[in-house]
Amino acid sequence: MEHRKLRIGFIGAGANTRQTHIPGFHKLENVELSVVANRSRASAEKVAKADGIQRAVDTWQEVVADPSLDAICIGTWPNMHAQLTIAALESGKHVLCEARMAGNLEEARRMYAAAQAQPDLVAQIVPAPFSLDFDATIRAMIVAGKLGDLLEVRVVHTGGQAASPDAPMTWRQERRLSGNNVLTMGIMHETVQRWVEDQPEWLLADGAVFQATRSYPDVADAVKVEVPDSLSILGRFAQSGARLVYHFSGVESGKPRMEFRLNGSKGALRFDAFQKQLLFSEAGSSQETKITISRGQSRGWQVEADFVKSIREHTPVELTTFEQGVRYMTFTEMVAQSLASESARVLWQSV
Repeated sequence: MEHRKLRIGFIGAGANTRQTHIPGFHKLENVELSVVANRSRASAEKVAKADGIQRAVDTWQEVVADPSLDAICIGTWPNMHAQLTIAALESGKHVLCEARMAGNLEEARRMYAAAQAQPDLVAQIVPAPFSLDFDATIRAMIVAGKLGDLLEVRVVHTGGQAASPDAPMTWRQERRLSGNNVLTMGIMHETVQRWVEDQPEWLLADGAVFQATRSYPDVADAVKVEVPDSLSILGRFAQSGARLVYHFSGVESGKPRMEFRLNGSKGALRFDAFQKQLLFSEAGSSQETKITISRGQSRGWQVEADFVKSIREHTPVELTTFEQGVRYMTFTEMVAQSLASESARVLWQSV
């Protein structure tokens, strides 16, 4: 495996697959982009021709059944992730699955069980990309006690993409395609998981849909919007007792925000994901010091290379394992249960 050509198939070739995964695999030596299946044969052929994939096929089943393939990159919407991942693993293929892991926790657990049943195969989820250069530094500062006792974890991500009632429908707003995933909630909590080795003991969530129906571009019929346009979550972490305060919004016009704050008894970290800045403040101080990340500390985007390395060298997956995915899907399930029960408090052990 270390020397022969690694052949990869693609199921689903949307924007992220074409902009990130396909170019990432093309950069690697002795890797062949063999086959692609998309929502139609025509779109698959278009991707194959434009992006240097050898051939297109009609269905995802043909990709899974192809005996010449070593691995499959799954780039569909979350509603298909479990079915495709399990089928690929059972056919003896390594799997790189796009985030979010699945539509719900039950699907994620079935994916994890399928991966455990095939220990010789690599099963990896595409990681949240926001903090890859900063994760090691943030984690090291927490472990070293720079923040003291953790008091609050605050996360905010806002934009105005759903503010207008005339904004078009997207798949992220349709539950049958997105499942329990809401905005960037799951992958931003995945980011926090890399720094804070803890889980919420309990949480409660409140969300709202402000426009009941929307239409997809060039489609006359309106579709019911079931995924919140705005979501707020409160909770407590189990071990530290730190407060969890998250807010996500698609109706905040103006300058968008994506920020993580870790507030402690000795100091606080603020990570501005848009500006790619990490800042530290001593407890009680209004002054912030920018933390410079050296080139050696900067991990950057190397997901495709990591996946291939794990296949060829049998190195463990770090970002992101199926076990880690189940953790953030457990969080997602708690939020879904709270939303479905009029913002009732939901316990981690109850899901």
